[in-house]
Amino acid sequence: MILANGKRWESSMQSEILAGLEAKLNATLAGPPLEAETVVAAIDELGKRVAAGEFDERIAALQIDGAEQYKELAVRLLRRDNLEFMLRTELGADFRPDYLTEPPAGLQPVRVLTRPLGVLLHIAAGNADGLPAFSVAEGLVTGNINILKLPQADNGLSLEIFQALLELEPRLADYIYVFDTPSSDVGAIQRMAELADGIVVWGGEAAVSAVRRFAHPGTKLIEWGHRLSFAYLSGAVPERELTALAEHLVVTRQLLCSSCQVIYLDTERMEDLRAFCDRFWPILQRAAEARRPRTLGAVAELTLRTYTDRLEAILDGGTSKPWSSPLCSLIPKEDSALELSPMFANVLVKRLPRQKILPVLRKAKPYLQTAGLACPPAEREALTQLLAQAGLTRITRPGSMSEGVPGEAHDGSYPLQRYIRIVNVEI
Repeated sequence: MILANGKRWESSMQSEILAGLEAKLNATLAGPPLEAETVVAAIDELGKRVAAGEFDERIAALQIDGAEQYKELAVRLLRRDNLEFMLRTELGADFRPDYLTEPPAGLQPVRVLTRPLGVLLHIAAGNADGLPAFSVAEGLVTGNINILKLPQADNGLSLEIFQALLELEPRLADYIYVFDTPSSDVGAIQRMAELADGIVVWGGEAAVSAVRRFAHPGTKLIEWGHRLSFAYLSGAVPERELTALAEHLVVTRQLLCSSCQVIYLDTERMEDLRAFCDRFWPILQRAAEARRPRTLGAVAELTLRTYTDRLEAILDGGTSKPWSSPLCSLIPKEDSALELSPMFANVLVKRLPRQKILPVLRKAKPYLQTAGLACPPAEREALTQLLAQAGLTRITRPGSMSEGVPGEAHDGSYPLQRYIRIVNVEI
């Protein structure tokens, strides 16, 4: 399905809609700017209705695993106070869209206008339900027109969100265009890129490289590439921290950039890894059992992952792994490299003594994102500084690695600052 001009259209209408889109975009850009307050008010009202249960049936019909968690997160992020906090944090508490500079004596003041980039093309990844809508929301609050190419794995949640938002605020219809264009339709995606002043791409190296090839040289690229995250445990870790880490692994299914892929222990000894697995295994099993997947797709994915894991164990010379079940597994490894886990609560466990943090992690610096740090309080600051020096952009508790916080940077930078431009005007 396509969303354009405030209405849904069949995918077969794509060519016709794209043919008339440039004129439509120019007409919108020539009109009055979209005020942030208009967007914030609409999103806040949407959040209130979600919290009241108005969309429970729509959400249930989409058959998303962990739908309640997504609802709780959405309610938190859609609140006015959180949206306004995000704007203040990312654009500055004294943000002014139109002001005069106050230069040193003898220099002429300059008028400074802050404007949206214009048209943003969002190429979203399908590893998180709601991510496409979140990306477009950031474009909206900065006044941009937004064209969204849905990921092929989208389950319909994005269209439901935008349809509800337009019902609340019809003025946003000229600022939201959604296409379910497959990635193989290069011609249509190139046409969208030609219309854009900025391209926001979420995805791995292949997706980013493809966008770089067809983007116009003057188009701003805003890349949110795939990242790797891990937990780092040092000293005697309380059971509550381990329980929170286990729930994180199960709830996120390790599909997010902020999901834990490797559990690192601050040790040189393999026997410490085995002792940790003995302790953590029943905790992980309980978390996995409490949150068994319910949708057919998630069950099928888990079954395939488990079967593949067993085959790999046989090829490695064993018949089974000591910390493995159909729902989860712990996989101790001899090396210290940061890498992607088998996912779905099948997590790698490795040694990384603190003196090796920099040489090991800097090899993966382009991909580093979140470290879930659990350690004695007296050591937290020193380990935080070490992880930051290694290239991490987020340091949290293990259980909150994937909890979104309004105003938080994306991979080390504030997105709203990248979605605006500065115009200097001589007076």
